[in-house]
Amino acid sequence: MSKLGKLGARLHHGEVGYDFIKNRKIWYGISILITITAIVGLAVRGLHMGIEFQGGAVFTTPKNMSASVSQTETYAEEASGHDAIVQKLGDGSLRIQIAGIDTGTSDQIKDDLAKDLKVDAEKINADLVGPSWGDQIANKAWQGLAIFMVLVVIYLAIAFEWRMALAAFVALIHDITITTGIYALVGFEVTPGTVIGLLTILGYSLYDTVVVFDSLKEQTKDITKQTRWTYSEIANRSINSTLVRSINTTVVALLPVAGLLFIGGGVLGAGMLNDISLSLFVGLAAGAYSSIFIATPLVADLKEAEPRMKALKKRVLAKRAQAGAQGEPAQASVPDEAYDDEAEDAAPAVVGPRNQPASRNRGRGRPSGKRR
Repeated sequence: MSKLGKLGARLHHGEVGYDFIKNRKIWYGISILITITAIVGLAVRGLHMGIEFQGGAVFTTPKNMSASVSQTETYAEEASGHDAIVQKLGDGSLRIQIAGIDTGTSDQIKDDLAKDLKVDAEKINADLVGPSWGDQIANKAWQGLAIFMVLVVIYLAIAFEWRMALAAFVALIHDITITTGIYALVGFEVTPGTVIGLLTILGYSLYDTVVVFDSLKEQTKDITKQTRWTYSEIANRSINSTLVRSINTTVVALLPVAGLLFIGGGVLGAGMLNDISLSLFVGLAAGAYSSIFIATPLVADLKEAEPRMKALKKRVLAKRAQAGAQGEPAQASVPDEAYDDEAEDAAPAVVGPRNQPASRNRGRGRPSGKRR
Protein backbone atom coordinates (compact mmCIF):
# COMPACT_ATOMS: atom_id res chain seq x y z
CA MET A 1 0.00 0.00 0.00
CA SER A 2 1.28 3.50 -0.84
CA LYS A 3 2.07 6.06 1.84
CA LEU A 4 -0.98 8.08 0.84
CA GLY A 5 -3.13 4.96 1.05
CA LYS A 6 -1.79 4.16 4.50
CA LEU A 7 -2.43 7.73 5.61
CA GLY A 8 -5.99 7.53 4.27
CA ALA A 9 -6.62 4.31 6.18
CA ARG A 10 -5.26 5.81 9.41
CA LEU A 11 -7.36 8.94 8.91
CA HIS A 12 -10.45 6.83 8.27
CA HIS A 13 -9.93 4.82 11.47
CA GLY A 14 -9.21 7.92 13.54
CA GLU A 15 -5.63 6.96 14.37
CA VAL A 16 -4.33 10.32 13.12
CA GLY A 17 -6.03 13.50 12.02
CA TYR A 18 -6.29 17.26 12.16
CA ASP A 19 -8.77 19.20 14.24
CA PHE A 20 -10.58 21.17 11.54
CA ILE A 21 -13.54 22.04 13.76
CA LYS A 22 -11.43 23.48 16.58
CA ASN A 23 -9.71 25.89 14.16
CA ARG A 24 -12.89 26.81 12.30
CA LYS A 25 -12.62 30.52 13.20
CA ILE A 26 -9.35 30.66 11.26
CA TRP A 27 -11.01 29.14 8.18
CA TYR A 28 -14.00 31.47 8.53
CA GLY A 29 -11.63 34.45 8.71
CA ILE A 30 -9.69 33.35 5.62
CA SER A 31 -12.93 32.81 3.68
CA ILE A 32 -14.32 36.19 4.70
CA LEU A 33 -11.08 37.91 3.65
CA ILE A 34 -11.07 36.18 0.23
CA THR A 35 -14.77 36.89 -0.26
CA ILE A 36 -14.36 40.58 0.57
CA THR A 37 -11.48 40.81 -1.90
CA ALA A 38 -13.67 39.20 -4.59
CA ILE A 39 -16.55 41.59 -3.88
CA VAL A 40 -14.22 44.61 -4.02
CA GLY A 41 -12.88 43.33 -7.35
CA LEU A 42 -16.43 43.02 -8.68
CA ALA A 43 -17.35 46.52 -7.46
CA VAL A 44 -14.20 48.26 -8.75
CA ARG A 45 -13.38 46.43 -11.98
CA GLY A 46 -16.68 44.76 -12.79
CA LEU A 47 -17.14 41.79 -15.12
CA HIS A 48 -15.94 41.94 -18.69
CA MET A 49 -19.08 40.67 -20.36
CA GLY A 50 -18.68 38.90 -23.68
CA ILE A 51 -20.30 39.85 -26.92
CA GLU A 52 -23.04 37.28 -26.37
CA PHE A 53 -24.31 39.37 -23.43
CA GLN A 54 -23.66 42.88 -24.78
CA GLY A 55 -24.45 42.46 -28.44
CA GLY A 56 -22.10 43.42 -31.29
CA ALA A 57 -20.33 41.82 -34.22
CA VAL A 58 -17.76 39.09 -34.83
CA PHE A 59 -15.64 39.35 -37.97
CA THR A 60 -13.60 36.40 -39.26
CA THR A 61 -10.88 37.08 -41.82
CA PRO A 62 -9.59 34.66 -44.50
CA LYS A 63 -6.92 32.10 -43.65
CA ASN A 64 -3.19 32.77 -43.35
CA MET A 65 -3.40 36.47 -42.64
CA SER A 66 -0.07 38.30 -42.48
CA ALA A 67 -1.33 41.06 -40.15
CA SER A 68 -0.46 40.69 -36.46
CA VAL A 69 -3.01 40.51 -33.68
CA SER A 70 -2.01 43.87 -32.15
CA GLN A 71 -2.07 45.61 -35.53
CA THR A 72 -5.49 44.19 -36.38
CA GLU A 73 -6.77 45.25 -32.98
CA THR A 74 -5.69 48.82 -33.69
CA TYR A 75 -7.44 48.77 -37.10
CA ALA A 76 -10.67 47.45 -35.55
CA GLU A 77 -10.73 50.04 -32.76
CA GLU A 78 -10.09 52.89 -35.20
CA ALA A 79 -12.83 51.65 -37.55
CA SER A 80 -15.47 51.11 -34.84
CA GLY A 81 -14.59 53.54 -32.06
CA HIS A 82 -15.04 50.66 -29.58
CA ASP A 83 -12.71 48.25 -27.81
CA ALA A 84 -11.92 45.17 -29.89
CA ILE A 85 -10.73 41.66 -29.03
CA VAL A 86 -8.66 39.90 -31.69
CA GLN A 87 -7.71 36.21 -31.58
CA LYS A 88 -5.58 34.28 -34.07
CA LEU A 89 -7.14 30.93 -34.90
CA GLY A 90 -5.35 27.69 -35.73
CA ASP A 91 -5.72 28.09 -39.51
CA GLY A 92 -4.14 31.56 -39.46
CA SER A 93 -7.41 33.51 -39.72
CA LEU A 94 -8.28 36.30 -37.30
CA ARG A 95 -11.40 36.51 -35.13
CA ILE A 96 -12.33 40.11 -34.33
CA GLN A 97 -14.97 40.84 -31.67
CA ILE A 98 -16.41 44.32 -31.33
CA ALA A 99 -19.12 44.85 -28.73
CA GLY A 100 -21.73 47.60 -28.66
CA ILE A 101 -22.20 48.15 -32.38
CA ASP A 102 -25.44 47.81 -34.34
CA THR A 103 -26.27 46.31 -37.71
CA GLY A 104 -26.12 49.66 -39.49
CA THR A 105 -22.48 50.33 -38.63
CA SER A 106 -21.19 46.78 -39.07
CA ASP A 107 -21.07 47.02 -42.87
CA GLN A 108 -18.96 50.18 -42.73
CA ILE A 109 -16.60 48.62 -40.17
CA LYS A 110 -16.28 45.55 -42.39
CA ASP A 111 -15.29 47.70 -45.40
CA ASP A 112 -12.73 49.66 -43.34
CA LEU A 113 -11.19 46.45 -42.02
CA ALA A 114 -10.95 45.05 -45.55
CA LYS A 115 -9.04 48.13 -46.70
CA ASP A 116 -6.65 48.09 -43.72
CA LEU A 117 -6.00 44.36 -43.98
CA LYS A 118 -5.81 44.51 -47.80
CA VAL A 119 -8.37 41.77 -48.42
CA ASP A 120 -11.64 41.57 -50.30
CA ALA A 121 -14.56 42.64 -48.08
CA GLU A 122 -16.61 39.70 -49.36
CA LYS A 123 -14.05 37.31 -47.84
CA ILE A 124 -14.60 38.69 -44.32
CA ASN A 125 -17.42 36.83 -42.57
CA ALA A 126 -19.56 38.93 -40.20
CA ASP A 127 -21.83 37.49 -37.48
CA LEU A 128 -24.09 39.95 -35.67
CA VAL A 129 -25.42 39.51 -32.14
CA GLY A 130 -28.27 41.78 -31.06
CA PRO A 131 -28.36 43.18 -27.50
CA SER A 132 -31.84 41.73 -26.90
CA TRP A 133 -30.51 38.24 -27.57
CA GLY A 134 -27.67 38.89 -25.12
CA ASP A 135 -30.20 39.96 -22.47
CA GLN A 136 -32.12 36.74 -23.00
CA ILE A 137 -28.94 34.68 -22.55
CA ALA A 138 -28.12 36.56 -19.32
CA ASN A 139 -31.65 36.12 -17.94
CA LYS A 140 -31.65 32.40 -18.76
CA ALA A 141 -28.31 32.01 -17.02
CA TRP A 142 -29.59 33.68 -13.84
CA GLN A 143 -32.79 31.63 -13.96
CA GLY A 144 -30.82 28.40 -14.33
CA LEU A 145 -28.58 29.33 -11.40
CA ALA A 146 -31.57 30.21 -9.18
CA ILE A 147 -33.42 26.98 -10.04
CA PHE A 148 -30.26 24.97 -9.34
CA MET A 149 -29.86 26.58 -5.91
CA VAL A 150 -33.49 26.00 -4.94
CA LEU A 151 -33.38 22.34 -5.97
CA VAL A 152 -30.12 21.82 -4.08
CA VAL A 153 -31.54 23.25 -0.86
CA ILE A 154 -34.75 21.20 -1.15
CA TYR A 155 -32.85 17.97 -1.86
CA LEU A 156 -30.40 18.42 1.03
CA ALA A 157 -33.19 19.37 3.43
CA ILE A 158 -35.02 16.15 2.54
CA ALA A 159 -32.01 13.83 2.33
CA PHE A 160 -30.26 15.22 5.42
CA GLU A 161 -31.70 18.20 7.35
CA TRP A 162 -32.17 21.94 6.98
CA ARG A 163 -28.92 22.79 8.79
CA MET A 164 -26.89 20.83 6.27
CA ALA A 165 -28.87 22.40 3.44
CA LEU A 166 -28.11 25.87 4.81
CA ALA A 167 -24.40 25.08 5.22
CA ALA A 168 -24.18 23.71 1.67
CA PHE A 169 -25.97 26.80 0.34
CA VAL A 170 -23.50 29.10 2.10
CA ALA A 171 -20.60 27.07 0.67
CA LEU A 172 -22.02 27.35 -2.86
CA ILE A 173 -22.46 31.14 -2.54
CA HIS A 174 -18.87 31.26 -1.26
CA ASP A 175 -17.64 29.39 -4.36
CA ILE A 176 -19.63 31.54 -6.82
CA THR A 177 -18.48 34.81 -5.24
CA ILE A 178 -14.81 33.82 -5.28
CA THR A 179 -14.94 32.56 -8.88
CA THR A 180 -16.71 35.65 -10.25
CA GLY A 181 -14.39 37.90 -8.22
CA ILE A 182 -11.35 36.22 -9.79
CA TYR A 183 -12.89 36.84 -13.22
CA ALA A 184 -13.25 40.53 -12.40
CA LEU A 185 -9.69 40.84 -11.06
CA VAL A 186 -8.09 38.92 -13.95
CA GLY A 187 -10.24 40.60 -16.60
CA PHE A 188 -11.23 37.44 -18.45
CA GLU A 189 -14.26 37.68 -20.70
CA VAL A 190 -17.54 36.26 -19.41
CA THR A 191 -19.23 34.13 -22.07
CA PRO A 192 -21.83 31.34 -22.09
CA GLY A 193 -18.87 28.99 -21.60
CA THR A 194 -18.20 30.75 -18.30
CA VAL A 195 -21.77 30.10 -17.17
CA ILE A 196 -21.42 26.42 -18.08
CA GLY A 197 -18.19 26.28 -16.07
CA LEU A 198 -19.89 27.86 -13.05
CA LEU A 199 -22.74 25.35 -13.09
CA THR A 200 -20.21 22.52 -13.46
CA ILE A 201 -18.14 23.54 -10.44
CA LEU A 202 -21.28 24.00 -8.33
CA GLY A 203 -22.21 20.39 -9.00
CA TYR A 204 -18.69 19.24 -8.14
CA SER A 205 -18.61 21.30 -4.93
CA LEU A 206 -21.98 19.89 -3.91
CA TYR A 207 -20.79 16.33 -4.53
CA ASP A 208 -17.75 16.83 -2.30
CA THR A 209 -19.92 18.33 0.44
CA VAL A 210 -22.52 15.55 0.28
CA VAL A 211 -19.80 12.91 0.72
CA VAL A 212 -18.80 14.45 4.05
CA PHE A 213 -22.42 15.02 5.09
CA ASP A 214 -23.32 11.39 4.37
CA SER A 215 -20.47 10.19 6.58
CA LEU A 216 -21.51 12.65 9.29
CA LYS A 217 -25.15 11.55 9.15
CA GLU A 218 -24.18 7.90 9.51
CA GLN A 219 -21.78 8.47 12.40
CA THR A 220 -24.13 10.73 14.41
CA LYS A 221 -27.03 8.29 14.39
CA ASP A 222 -28.34 7.99 17.97
CA ILE A 223 -25.57 10.29 19.15
CA THR A 224 -27.44 11.38 22.29
CA LYS A 225 -27.44 7.81 23.61
CA GLN A 226 -23.74 7.97 24.44
CA THR A 227 -21.52 10.21 26.54
CA ARG A 228 -18.19 9.69 24.86
CA TRP A 229 -18.08 12.14 21.94
CA THR A 230 -19.57 15.54 21.13
CA TYR A 231 -21.14 16.39 17.76
CA SER A 232 -18.15 18.53 16.77
CA GLU A 233 -15.72 15.70 17.46
CA ILE A 234 -17.66 13.29 15.27
CA ALA A 235 -17.94 15.98 12.55
CA ASN A 236 -14.17 16.33 12.69
CA ARG A 237 -13.83 12.55 12.28
CA SER A 238 -16.08 12.71 9.20
CA ILE A 239 -13.86 15.33 7.57
CA ASN A 240 -10.69 13.38 8.29
CA SER A 241 -12.13 10.07 7.11
CA THR A 242 -12.97 11.56 3.68
CA LEU A 243 -9.97 13.92 3.46
CA VAL A 244 -7.73 11.80 1.23
CA ARG A 245 -10.66 11.03 -1.07
CA SER A 246 -11.41 14.76 -1.42
CA ILE A 247 -7.76 15.56 -2.14
CA ASN A 248 -7.48 12.78 -4.73
CA THR A 249 -10.63 13.73 -6.62
CA THR A 250 -9.72 17.43 -6.58
CA VAL A 251 -6.19 16.89 -7.87
CA VAL A 252 -7.36 14.49 -10.59
CA ALA A 253 -10.01 17.00 -11.70
CA LEU A 254 -7.64 19.99 -11.61
CA LEU A 255 -4.88 18.44 -13.74
CA PRO A 256 -6.76 18.40 -17.09
CA VAL A 257 -8.36 21.77 -16.32
CA ALA A 258 -4.89 23.22 -15.64
CA GLY A 259 -3.81 21.86 -19.02
CA LEU A 260 -6.68 23.72 -20.69
CA LEU A 261 -5.97 26.95 -18.81
CA PHE A 262 -2.18 27.20 -18.83
CA ILE A 263 -1.23 25.23 -21.96
CA GLY A 264 -4.29 25.64 -24.17
CA GLY A 265 -5.07 29.22 -23.17
CA GLY A 266 -1.63 30.52 -22.26
CA VAL A 267 0.90 28.75 -24.49
CA LEU A 268 -1.21 27.99 -27.56
CA GLY A 269 -3.20 31.20 -27.35
CA ALA A 270 -6.55 29.46 -27.57
CA GLY A 271 -8.43 32.27 -25.87
CA MET A 272 -11.85 30.66 -26.04
CA LEU A 273 -10.63 27.89 -23.76
CA ASN A 274 -10.02 30.47 -21.04
CA ASP A 275 -13.75 31.17 -20.77
CA ILE A 276 -14.54 27.80 -19.25
CA SER A 277 -11.14 26.65 -17.93
CA LEU A 278 -10.61 29.56 -15.49
CA SER A 279 -14.05 29.13 -13.91
CA LEU A 280 -13.45 25.38 -13.60
CA PHE A 281 -9.96 25.76 -12.12
CA VAL A 282 -10.89 28.38 -9.52
CA GLY A 283 -14.26 26.79 -8.78
CA LEU A 284 -12.90 23.27 -8.26
CA ALA A 285 -10.27 24.53 -5.82
CA ALA A 286 -12.79 26.74 -3.99
CA GLY A 287 -15.33 23.89 -3.87
CA ALA A 288 -12.87 21.48 -2.28
CA TYR A 289 -11.90 24.14 0.26
CA SER A 290 -15.48 25.05 1.16
CA SER A 291 -16.62 21.45 1.65
CA ILE A 292 -13.86 20.86 4.22
CA PHE A 293 -13.35 24.23 5.88
CA ILE A 294 -16.77 25.90 5.58
CA ALA A 295 -19.72 23.53 5.17
CA THR A 296 -18.99 20.90 7.84
CA PRO A 297 -17.71 23.31 10.55
CA LEU A 298 -20.82 25.44 9.94
CA VAL A 299 -23.05 22.37 10.39
CA ALA A 300 -21.26 21.62 13.67
CA ASP A 301 -21.88 25.17 14.89
CA LEU A 302 -25.56 25.01 13.97
CA LYS A 303 -26.07 21.57 15.53
CA GLU A 304 -24.31 22.39 18.80
CA ALA A 305 -26.64 25.36 19.21
CA GLU A 306 -29.46 22.84 19.76
CA PRO A 307 -30.45 22.28 23.41
CA ARG A 308 -30.00 18.50 23.20
CA MET A 309 -26.50 18.87 21.71
CA LYS A 310 -25.61 21.39 24.40
CA ALA A 311 -26.78 18.92 27.03
CA LEU A 312 -24.77 16.15 25.36
CA LYS A 313 -21.63 18.28 25.37
CA LYS A 314 -22.07 19.01 29.09
CA ARG A 315 -22.45 15.30 29.85
CA VAL A 316 -19.38 14.40 27.79
CA LEU A 317 -17.21 17.08 29.41
CA ALA A 318 -18.49 16.19 32.88
CA LYS A 319 -17.70 12.51 32.37
CA ARG A 320 -14.22 13.34 31.12
CA ALA A 321 -13.61 15.63 34.07
CA GLN A 322 -14.72 12.86 36.42
CA ALA A 323 -12.43 10.39 34.68
CA GLY A 324 -9.54 12.86 34.92
CA ALA A 325 -10.16 13.39 38.63
CA GLN A 326 -9.98 9.62 39.13
CA GLY A 327 -6.67 9.49 37.27
CA GLU A 328 -8.11 7.70 34.21
CA PRO A 329 -7.44 8.72 30.59
CA ALA A 330 -10.00 11.29 29.45
CA GLN A 331 -10.91 9.29 26.32
CA ALA A 332 -11.20 5.96 28.13
CA SER A 333 -14.78 6.48 29.27
CA VAL A 334 -17.01 3.69 28.05
CA PRO A 335 -20.05 4.79 26.02
CA ASP A 336 -23.56 3.86 26.92
CA GLU A 337 -24.43 0.32 25.90
CA ALA A 338 -27.16 1.45 23.52
CA TYR A 339 -24.56 3.37 21.49
CA ASP A 340 -21.69 0.99 22.07
CA ASP A 341 -21.17 -0.20 18.49
CA GLU A 342 -21.63 3.19 16.87
CA ALA A 343 -19.38 5.01 19.32
CA GLU A 344 -16.23 3.18 18.35
CA ASP A 345 -16.89 3.80 14.67
CA ALA A 346 -17.58 7.46 15.39
CA ALA A 347 -14.43 8.18 17.35
CA PRO A 348 -13.14 11.67 16.44
CA ALA A 349 -9.80 12.06 14.73
CA VAL A 350 -7.10 13.62 16.85
CA VAL A 351 -3.52 14.52 16.18
CA GLY A 352 -1.28 11.56 16.96
CA PRO A 353 -2.23 7.98 17.73
CA ARG A 354 -5.22 7.46 19.94
CA ASN A 355 -5.39 5.17 22.93
CA GLN A 356 -6.39 1.70 21.89
CA PRO A 357 -8.89 0.22 24.36
CA ALA A 358 -8.65 -3.43 25.28
CA SER A 359 -10.67 -5.64 23.01
CA ARG A 360 -14.10 -6.40 24.39
CA ASN A 361 -13.87 -9.90 22.95
CA ARG A 362 -10.60 -10.77 24.65
CA GLY A 363 -11.08 -13.78 26.91
CA ARG A 364 -14.80 -13.98 26.19
CA GLY A 365 -15.89 -17.50 27.09
CA ARG A 366 -12.57 -18.29 28.77
CA PRO A 367 -12.20 -17.43 32.49
CA SER A 368 -8.45 -16.83 32.26
CA GLY A 369 -8.65 -14.90 28.96
CA LYS A 370 -5.59 -16.82 27.72
CA ARG A 371 -5.20 -18.74 24.52
CA ARG A 372 -5.46 -22.53 24.76
